[in-house]
Amino acid sequence: MKPFVSRFVTGMFAAAFALTITGSAVAPVSAAEQGVTDTEIVLGGTHPYSGPASAYGNIGKGIGAYFDYLNDHGGVNGRKIKWIDKDDGYSPPQAVQIVHQLVEQDKVFAIFDTLGTAVNTAVRPYLNQNNVPHLFVATGATTWGKDYQKFPWTIGWQPDYQAEAILYAQDILRNHPKAKIAVIYQNDDYGEDYNAGLKKGLGKHQDMIVKMASYETTDPSVGSQIATLKASGADTLMIFATPKFAIQSMVLAAQQSWYPTKYLNNVANAIPYMQAATKAGGPNAVNGVITTYYLKDPSNHARYGGDKGMKLYNEIMDKYLPKADKDDGNFLYGVSIAYTMADVLKKAGKDLTRKKVMDIAANFTEKDNPLVYPGVVIRTSPTFRYPITQLIAAKWLGTGWSPTGLLVDTRTMMTTAER
Repeated sequence: MKPFVSRFVTGMFAAAFALTITGSAVAPVSAAEQGVTDTEIVLGGTHPYSGPASAYGNIGKGIGAYFDYLNDHGGVNGRKIKWIDKDDGYSPPQAVQIVHQLVEQDKVFAIFDTLGTAVNTAVRPYLNQNNVPHLFVATGATTWGKDYQKFPWTIGWQPDYQAEAILYAQDILRNHPKAKIAVIYQNDDYGEDYNAGLKKGLGKHQDMIVKMASYETTDPSVGSQIATLKASGADTLMIFATPKFAIQSMVLAAQQSWYPTKYLNNVANAIPYMQAATKAGGPNAVNGVITTYYLKDPSNHARYGGDKGMKLYNEIMDKYLPKADKDDGNFLYGVSIAYTMADVLKKAGKDLTRKKVMDIAANFTEKDNPLVYPGVVIRTSPTFRYPITQLIAAKWLGTGWSPTGLLVDTRTMMTTAER
């Protein structure tokens, strides 16, 4: 890679969380613009290249590949993007320290695509207090859209977790009205957001939930939780988990000879994860799993063989990440969200300011992102801060995902979730 292009920087930073989260350990950021020169725009981010959610590190690599491609094609309005991406280990205290460093030492213009609900909740106060754009965070927590008035410098990108869970609930009520539901979820705001959506979607039928079990990201296994859920007599399993624990949930259920109808949240549905679950637990561990999509599936070569967006994706991956597994949707996620970020910067023009970029991100329509599922439009308004609201259900049929039904716009659900 060229020295001014994307950088993947690993590092572990130990610091007192109580001090850094409030910003009291450092001086406030200058109100002056930074991170922009006549030739360069500096963006910073964090991803878990290590730790319990390290599978998501490929998102940061995909972002870097797209920015490399963009820079080799002239950059944005004559400027190259310098991407400084650091390893936070999926740890909020580490992320807080890193973000302070990115802003105060690396002098980034904006923070982009920091990953994880807890991580972004931790860094959001500091960035908003200092008017630093906190753009297109890699989490579908409802708060990014609901709390925009309190945190106007933060905005999400992917579909809202609550709306996704509402869609699963509606599918259950329509197709499995006598289901006995068990839920495994991550014990933090990420998991609770999915739980809230499931209950909202079930409405007066919440008694269909017979058992819920949580896990900590530090847990080595969810074997005991799966055993507890099986013992409840449930015949339907909701998996609201990150990839490591989602794979475990499917495999351990099969190993315990429990084969419920499974719903898998879309942040854990990448093809390599399903292949890993199949290898460890057998085909029955994954057959018929239901999920949702909003991006194109890079593993579906038959469907997207002649697709212009997928040709661009393959070109980028072949040149900048030639040894990577192109079928891993995390890489495609990274390329697609970087496309949106670049689009916002382009619309901001040569006179680039933080305020202008945030105004554009919050009043934005992108109809031509080549990597989102056909028909998906990325859009925001000053009073609606959920960029992607369209999803389509899909079912695992042995070797890949097969879309079912029609693309659903969850915009009404988003508005309801705010109330």
